[in-house]
Amino acid sequence: MSQLRDEEEGCEWDKAQNFQSIAPYTIEEAYEVADAIDRNNIPDLIDELGDLLLQVVFLSQIAKEENLFSFEDVVESISDKLIRRHPYVFSQKREHSLEDQTDQWEEIKNKERSKKNQKGVLSGIAKNLPALKRSQKIQKRASKAGFDWPDVTGVFDKIKEEIGELEEAIKENHQESIKEEIGDLLMIMTNLAQKLNVDSEDALISANKKFTNRFAYIETALKNEGTGFSEASFEQLDSLWEDSKKLS
Repeated sequence: MSQLRDEEEGCEWDKAQNFQSIAPYTIEEAYEVADAIDRNNIPDLIDELGDLLLQVVFLSQIAKEENLFSFEDVVESISDKLIRRHPYVFSQKREHSLEDQTDQWEEIKNKERSKKNQKGVLSGIAKNLPALKRSQKIQKRASKAGFDWPDVTGVFDKIKEEIGELEEAIKENHQESIKEEIGDLLMIMTNLAQKLNVDSEDALISANKKFTNRFAYIETALKNEGTGFSEASFEQLDSLWEDSKKLS
């Protein structure tokens, strides 16, 4: 990477990059790693992990050139963090449960946030996380602070309330209010998932996959009948949808 960014003999594209231009590639590569894992494709996983590692090397090289930090600093930082957050393994060796480690992990992270002057309960949650993932982190932090319903009954009541407010916004045909109410409804659904120990992002990924498979079934069925979506009646599409549900 040092050679690729060499001012005289390097690659023009690599030399032109900075933190901001590389950040989107880093996010993209992380998703491609997750996709390879989901497909259980080990050769692709090896390849994608290399691409992800390249992002760390690339960003570290940019930082080194600006005298900010080096790749070695990055490795040392994560090594120190792993040791600090796993006292049961490194500094205070003893038998411990998964719950013990999880509780201590959160306690240590809170201390780390305090040192970074992240005093608010919701401080430090990355703003560019996928919206559902960020919502889930927000709900988790708020719940640990004591701001949550005691059980799912309160959540279901709130869902009904938000649906009513959405219906009212739709009746008034107020686009900004509709957007706001849909956002509120999505967030409260994230809270419900959180209380039921369901990862919202994973749940939606599974739902997307299920819908895609069922839609493909309908598409194939229509093609076999020599027709398409525009020619099919609602009743025909609904019937094919019900048939597709029998397959998954």
